[in-house]
Amino acid sequence: MLVYFLGFLGGIALFMYGMQLMGDGLQKAAGAKLQKILEAMTGVLAMGVLLGAVVTAVLQASGATTVMTVGLVNAGLLTLKQGFGIIMGANIGTTMTAQLIAFKLSDYITVLIFVGFLTQLLARRRRGKYLGQVVLGFGILMLGMDMMGKAVMPLRDYPGFVDFISHFSSNPLLGICVGTVMTVLIQSSSATIGILIAMAGQGLIPLEGAIPVLLGDNIGTCVTAVLASLRANITAKRVAVAHVMFNVIGSIIFVTFMHWFVQIVMYVSPPQDIARQIANAHSAFNVINTLLFMPFVNPFIKLVERLVPGKDDSISLRPVYLDKAMLSTPSIAMSLAVKEVVRMGNLARKDVRLGMEAIQTYDAEKIKYVLEHEPVVDALERDITDYLTEMSSTEMSEAVSARHTGLLHACNDIERIGDHGETLAKKARMIFEDEVHFSEEARQELLQLSEMVLRASGRALEALEKNDKDIAADAIRLCREVKHYQKEIRKNHIVRLNEHRCDPVAGFVMLELLINMKRVSDHSKNIGQLVQGTF
Repeated sequence: MLVYFLGFLGGIALFMYGMQLMGDGLQKAAGAKLQKILEAMTGVLAMGVLLGAVVTAVLQASGATTVMTVGLVNAGLLTLKQGFGIIMGANIGTTMTAQLIAFKLSDYITVLIFVGFLTQLLARRRRGKYLGQVVLGFGILMLGMDMMGKAVMPLRDYPGFVDFISHFSSNPLLGICVGTVMTVLIQSSSATIGILIAMAGQGLIPLEGAIPVLLGDNIGTCVTAVLASLRANITAKRVAVAHVMFNVIGSIIFVTFMHWFVQIVMYVSPPQDIARQIANAHSAFNVINTLLFMPFVNPFIKLVERLVPGKDDSISLRPVYLDKAMLSTPSIAMSLAVKEVVRMGNLARKDVRLGMEAIQTYDAEKIKYVLEHEPVVDALERDITDYLTEMSSTEMSEAVSARHTGLLHACNDIERIGDHGETLAKKARMIFEDEVHFSEEARQELLQLSEMVLRASGRALEALEKNDKDIAADAIRLCREVKHYQKEIRKNHIVRLNEHRCDPVAGFVMLELLINMKRVSDHSKNIGQLVQGTF
């Protein structure tokens, strides 16, 4: 019995490894950045479903697609409705694995492995190697399926196990629970379906008993999205809840009409091919469930928002003010660009402020916020630069042209300010983890310097927004004060080190902090000089 059990575990391992090889090979062979495909998704729900299905079919893992989707929603790149559309598509895409393994290719396993290995070894181009990896992965996957089938074969002679399996047909809730638990433990819905097909192939479970298990399999796969959303914003949490509700409600509907569903599957499947019947049942459930939900997406989204109340705190990575339709009118396009640049500057300045506050009093949430939102500044810098680059091809007045050049430089300075905000947040985390302690005098100096830096950067952004040279002059003055005070702190710090009133490790960290704060001020000074026209 132990030999069969170990053979079963080995079969699962080979199945999952083969599936991973296939997914990696397909993803590399595709050549496109799948995340970029999802980011480019339009607001059309059907397009989201299609993209979710295609991306999941390429990745060979619905969990990867759902985690990616939760991340994009958390970043503000996708709305709740768009994210839910991708999730529905992911459920359809993941059935591709079951359709592949339903083919009876046990006689060609060794050929697939040999051809895949040889192609991967001898192919001169990378695409050929990746396709060889796909074939090799599929061969290993089928080998794992064959091992699982042989390992469960003796179970046909155990009345207790056969009796337990037979309850799935009369008690669908038991089958759903078993499928859910199996998928949660294995962390792969495709592997659970593979086990189900292997058992059905040995006559251990009929279609009526397999359907509740595959329904539970769909519920169990939601755990990936739930785990990914635990530390995400409220909208990402709603995506995870929508995923769970989608599969749970669908399972309830299909269990209620189980008799008719079985007849539909039998009608579209070969009569003696239980593997194909299970694969078709898996595909039919997810396709029909998606079609049932699509007309009611808007009220369903509202229900999810009520069940998971709270204010959406996500910040969009996409520009809020930029409008390409206005590029033909440079003066209006310029005013929109200024608003977006100032918005970007305020986001970068907030990162700096939170990083400085976390240095004074450690706050993991503030550090997390900065590290998650610094990419927003980077993304805005790229989009604003692209917008301004397109604008440069239009005819502009001398004043608008000068403002245009200044904004391009300001974007770069603001992006660097955001980078320093990220550095300060990482330093704050390091100070806490390494138990670095500053003297009270040093702490007060850092606090005062941070207030001066924030004041200077705030005035620089105000000058940029209003195009006011007087405010710019004030900002430059404040930046000079930061420079002088930073030098004074450095001298005081060296005195404390010489008098052994300061820990050398803390002293080194202090110098790094001073450098970052001064550079924030330097970039703010650049912005002020841009407004003055003296940069």
